[in-house]
Amino acid sequence: MPARFRLDPFTLMLVGCLVLGSVLPVDGALAERLELVAEGAIALLFFLHGARIDRHTALAGLAHWRLHLVVLAATFGLFPLLGLAAGLLTPTLLTPALAAGVLFLCVLPSTMQSSVAFTAVAGGNVPAAVCAASASNILGMLFTPLLISLLFHVQGGGFDWSGIGKIVMQLLAPFLLGQLLHARLGPWLSRRKRLTSVVDRGSILLVVYLAFSHATAAGLWSRTSLPALLVMLAVDVVLLVGVLAITTAASRLLGFSRADEITIVLCGSKKSLAAGVPMANVMFAGQDVGSLLLPVMLFHQVQILACAALARRYAERAECRSAPAPASGVSLATR
Repeated sequence: MPARFRLDPFTLMLVGCLVLGSVLPVDGALAERLELVAEGAIALLFFLHGARIDRHTALAGLAHWRLHLVVLAATFGLFPLLGLAAGLLTPTLLTPALAAGVLFLCVLPSTMQSSVAFTAVAGGNVPAAVCAASASNILGMLFTPLLISLLFHVQGGGFDWSGIGKIVMQLLAPFLLGQLLHARLGPWLSRRKRLTSVVDRGSILLVVYLAFSHATAAGLWSRTSLPALLVMLAVDVVLLVGVLAITTAASRLLGFSRADEITIVLCGSKKSLAAGVPMANVMFAGQDVGSLLLPVMLFHQVQILACAALARRYAERAECRSAPAPASGVSLATR
């Protein structure tokens, strides 16, 4: 099989976790323990990135305001516009409940761990990704409820301010701690990039498995017909492809570097299931929250699989650029 058509092992592992979570879901005390393990892995991931990145690079990532504005514009501007456009598909292709779910998906903040992990795998601007994803989640505590109130006409929904504390404690605090220990750990970690790679990918695989376990345990698949599921999946795929194309074109048009383009594309194209579930439960209490979350849950899986392949493609392109040219007179066919 040609290499360009061959799935890399990480993508196959993602599919395996997706299937495993649907066939053998975990719940109860074991699920709680795995969630603690996932939180610990995510905190370790940010600590390792903080320890590997020198302080000047981290400050440069924080000061990269143009990049952050583009990511926020995609997350809270482009996505909601596309969500409103998807409403035109009702009632012929989408039920009103699923159309509402698409719009809800589009006003959520970006993900944290997978945005940074995929940016690292692809060779993007990791410090800027940490700052952009953190800003998206912190500002999402305000922007998402406001957008829901505006677009759904929901009054008095409110939101949980404790989410900001969780972001600071689980993500930013480990990153800053790693920064403080960079002088001692940085050189050692630079020689052991495989350690960070294992934590990157392991945390993503665990999150995928837990997400599908929760969906299966809640009985979501039994309440959803196959045609409705396929239509919703197609809408999510088109939405993601559209955002990926627009963010890629915008980053190149605005003159961003390749590393910044990777950060914009991989941070600006994602939506957070972790933020979506509690927000839906609070703001749409008493309504069909399951149907509302279905587009979010499907999009969560689609974005991980698509961005894993995209990150690998960026990495392969970088490897090709850095590879030495063949010696003069040597045919490429002999390689």
